Amino acid sequence: MKSFNNPMCGSVVLLFVFLASWQWGPGLLGMPEFVLPKLTRVIEEGVIMWQSADLLEHTAITTLEIIVGFALGALLGVLIGVALGLSPTTEAMLSPYILALQIAPKVAFAPLFVMWLGYTIYPKILIAILIVFFPVMINVLSAIRTVDPDMINLVRAMSANRWQIFRLVEFPSAMAALFSGLRIASTLAVIGVTVGELVGGNKGLGFLLVNSEGQGNTAGVFVAIVMLTLIGVLAYGAVVWAEKRVLHYLPKANLSTV
Repeated sequence: MKSFNNPMCGSVVLLFVFLASWQWGPGLLGMPEFVLPKLTRVIEEGVIMWQSADLLEHTAITTLEIIVGFALGALLGVLIGVALGLSPTTEAMLSPYILALQIAPKVAFAPLFVMWLGYTIYPKILIAILIVFFPVMINVLSAIRTVDPDMINLVRAMSANRWQIFRLVEFPSAMAALFSGLRIASTLAVIGVTVGELVGGNKGLGFLLVNSEGQGNTAGVFVAIVMLTLIGVLAYGAVVWAEKRVLHYLPKANLSTV
């Protein structure tokens, strides 16, 4: 009986139910294949695309864009979040512009980046940076601002300088919030790169998705969506894995269980 109460067991059961519904549901509902192809048709198309449409190459390009965009966006978010957290004056000056940049729809920037940088990987990376930056920055900023002042006073009483206070108290205290932002950012990076490839890509999974849609190949569209989803899941899992090892000193309840 205990095995049926295991969340992992429940997740596996739900996965099988989903896959079975995908395989036999369209036929039972009378849906034509161009609307919703069954699972085996999508798998067959995936094999064909792997062999003839360079699916591996397109997946590698998209993965590279996501990794670079995520890394640069996260780094920028940490740096600016720390700077704003340590300097209320700087935050007061820059926060309206950062907020305006966040409110502006990122999709609107994609055509501009393509016009400026061409059909290269750089527009996709820039969009990913813009999307990743804000959640990381705001989490780090909030964490720096809410550090226990008693801890700061204790370290200061031990003759610590400003850098030592930051290194020993403020930054470690912000690590949990940083990883919360990174978990969100890891999924947003996939969205940002996909948007860039949809708007102006000649390679990548977003390009394959648009190309399949133009040919009326619904199964090919699902192949691209599945591959993007897998990349997102792996990116999120990598962040959670790193979080559990970096923040091993925290109680498990404070770590992500998703």
